[in-house]
Amino acid sequence: MKKKTESLLLEFLNAVSPSGYEGPAANIFKREAETFADKVTRDLHGSTAALVSGTDPDFRVMFAGHCDEIGFLITHNDSNGYLWFAPIGGWDPQIAQGQRVQVRGSKGIVPGVIGKKPIHLMNEGDRRKVVPLKEMWVDIGVKNRKEAEKLVSVGDPMVLGYGPEKLAGETLAARGMDNRIGAFVVLEAARRVAKAKEKAAVSLLSVATVQEEIGLRGATTSAYGADAKVGIAVDVTFAADHPGLGDSKNNLNEISLGKGPVLTRGPNTHPRFFDRVVEVAKANDIPIQINAEGRGTGTDANAMQLSRGGMATTLLSIPNRYMHSPSECVDLRDVENCIELMAQVVLALDPKADWTPF
Repeated sequence: MKKKTESLLLEFLNAVSPSGYEGPAANIFKREAETFADKVTRDLHGSTAALVSGTDPDFRVMFAGHCDEIGFLITHNDSNGYLWFAPIGGWDPQIAQGQRVQVRGSKGIVPGVIGKKPIHLMNEGDRRKVVPLKEMWVDIGVKNRKEAEKLVSVGDPMVLGYGPEKLAGETLAARGMDNRIGAFVVLEAARRVAKAKEKAAVSLLSVATVQEEIGLRGATTSAYGADAKVGIAVDVTFAADHPGLGDSKNNLNEISLGKGPVLTRGPNTHPRFFDRVVEVAKANDIPIQINAEGRGTGTDANAMQLSRGGMATTLLSIPNRYMHSPSECVDLRDVENCIELMAQVVLALDPKADWTPF
């Protein structure tokens, strides 16, 4: 990945943008899209769309990658200046305790730490239990409510205070890979389509959707507005190349980091579109991995498929280790291959093809 592109990715990952508070990430997407797109719009829900016009303006393809992440919001400032909070999205409470956090206050980022009763002071029974989130608090270093209110208000969003860090090889660790990485992929794939020497025969609407982590909400409204005939959602999926998942008893799949983006096959994927993506991957020597899902995938692809009279939809995913933690890991080669595959799929699409499923 080029240094300039990687720098943009790091900026994107650092944005404090949990569901319902996606402004910082959405604004980065908008800023970058305006450098190449024919038109950039934002709907009333907050999803941001970049249009790359093709020779057939009536045949639209939708890309969707949600730009929100799991997080928290402040629910109460007590008399001693401690902040109490509630989750946004699905959290493992074991992860939260003792973590450093960033609260996005009206005057900027406020650092803090999540506190709980020390294990030394717990009875034997409590030591064996997972401390629920409602029994943890945030310490921002102030002495009372008045001092806290100068920095933080009820309803302010909060995330764990971890930035991206490069590991060995092409592995990148960060919070919010789910799914800031998907929004980054649809942005860069649209940029690549816009810069292609031969203009695409179809028009592309690449969307950074909002509020996926609390119910595919942004994809529901943006897919309706896009009224596209075909669509690709980009998310992350579980890599099974680490202890606990890759053994014979718990083998979820055979997905690994570095072996290419993952194409899902099943009811949430349009059969003809699945075959077309596989053909394009083979023609361009782009590695892909296949997984199967026998129901709705719980991603933006669900909402897209069911929008209006239906959308021929498929799902591409970036393999991800340690999902919904502050140290989600992806391989940048998978990211690059996903960007290239999506661009090539759009450039190869024939608007006159038969898009009925069978």
